[in-house]
Amino acid sequence: MVGTVADTLLAQHGRALALYGRLVHAVTEDQWGAPTPCTEWTVRDLVNHVTGEQLWVPPLVTHGKTVAEVGESLSGDLLGEDPAGAWDRAAAGAVAAFGAPGALERTVQLSYGPTKAMAYCSELTADVVVHAWDLARGIGADDRLPADLVEFSIKEVMPYVDGLAASGMYAEPLEVPAGADAQTRLLGLLGRRG
Repeated sequence: MVGTVADTLLAQHGRALALYGRLVHAVTEDQWGAPTPCTEWTVRDLVNHVTGEQLWVPPLVTHGKTVAEVGESLSGDLLGEDPAGAWDRAAAGAVAAFGAPGALERTVQLSYGPTKAMAYCSELTADVVVHAWDLARGIGADDRLPADLVEFSIKEVMPYVDGLAASGMYAEPLEVPAGADAQTRLLGLLGRRG
């Protein structure tokens, strides 16, 4: 059973990264400074943030490092002159780290404490899905998200949705109309209006 759950999670993670990667590769030179729904971030800032999240995976999951041990090494501009290439390398590293035998059974040391790597992978997957919508909006691309990734993300964020706004990383949840589709509900949970 665990193998099936792990395989499904790894597939969802890979699909979320592929979705985001297609959008990163669609960014044109004149769009890197464009605004995004993350009001303090440009397109480049957003891609840098999500790239950085993937770069954290190998040190934490593969090498068992703590946040303090990684320190500031993954801060600042991580994209350099080749943002799409930087994303591709970071995504490949995260996929390899989570996909290694036994990796999802490990405990990782996150900023909020010890966490199963499987839970960390789930959290990152949902985050990438929502940021794919942000990036699509920032570059004027199709912002419809795959239905199964939306449902996965709703299930992931529901248990801790009340604390997200308090963390300062998300806006307050928004009211959504009765009968709203799953994507609208997910975005509303995270303070975004679809």
